[in-house]
Amino acid sequence: MALTDEQQSEITALRASPHKTVRPTVPAMEEILFEPFPLLDHGFIRVVDYMGGDSAVVQAARVSYGKGTRKTSEDAGLIRYLMRHRHSTPFEMCEIKFHVKLPLFVARQWIRHRMASVNEYSARYSVLDKEFYLPEAAHIAAQSTVNHQGRGESLSAETAQQVLAILQRDALQCYGDYEEMLDPEGMGVARELARINLTLNTYTQWYWKIDLHNLMHFLALRADSHAQYEIRVYAQKMIEILKAWVPHTAQAFEEYRLGAYSFSAGMLKVLRRRLAGEVVTQESSGLTKREWTEMQAVLEG
Repeated sequence: MALTDEQQSEITALRASPHKTVRPTVPAMEEILFEPFPLLDHGFIRVVDYMGGDSAVVQAARVSYGKGTRKTSEDAGLIRYLMRHRHSTPFEMCEIKFHVKLPLFVARQWIRHRMASVNEYSARYSVLDKEFYLPEAAHIAAQSTVNHQGRGESLSAETAQQVLAILQRDALQCYGDYEEMLDPEGMGVARELARINLTLNTYTQWYWKIDLHNLMHFLALRADSHAQYEIRVYAQKMIEILKAWVPHTAQAFEEYRLGAYSFSAGMLKVLRRRLAGEVVTQESSGLTKREWTEMQAVLEG
């Protein structure tokens, strides 16, 4: 992980000068606030601000439901009810802001989640650092024959080293050309044009602010085993942060979202027929082969 001297100085200064506040805070989040967590080879993620916690979710829910009960012991149960029945509005009352350093190709996947505020490092204004993501050899794999957008079996150690050599060679060559184009004593190309020569494994940075409901939607997709490994690494670290920030919500999220599966109406009919003692095959189920395979995978664990 590479923090600039300016970023490290900022973190040190912020950690050394805590601010008093009358608003509710979460002690576990105060402990990790501003601190970077290293990810991949040069990336990181850190929390730079947050608003609310489990108590804010409960407060919002009780406003919407009227007075009701107010016992602290029932907060976890209420949060589980909200999660189970997908009452999302109370979770939107909490927000979190991350500072993330990540490869460009991961950023392009990440930005597909549009329910957030993003401000990215500008390569029109500044020069990108000479840092590139190179995967570990164990993560260099062939195209999957099942998942058309994923990886299959790992390649041999020899082939993996050849791939790494190509990735490093091209990244260095492109960055060298980038520097040559930018040189004011040479070509003097505008930064907004010179940047188009950079490879997708170049690192960028951004601030990303999102509410709790949409964060969990992001995590449900990007922490899934079918997600690309590189973005999954960030999602898994964010789940750890989620547990520190909103432990009751995180527990309900793992129970009803990450560890759960939604059956279609057709699948439920098949399950009811099976429970009634009927032998059901794919051909007699009314399900497509893909639906049948997905259902069997869940049931057989």
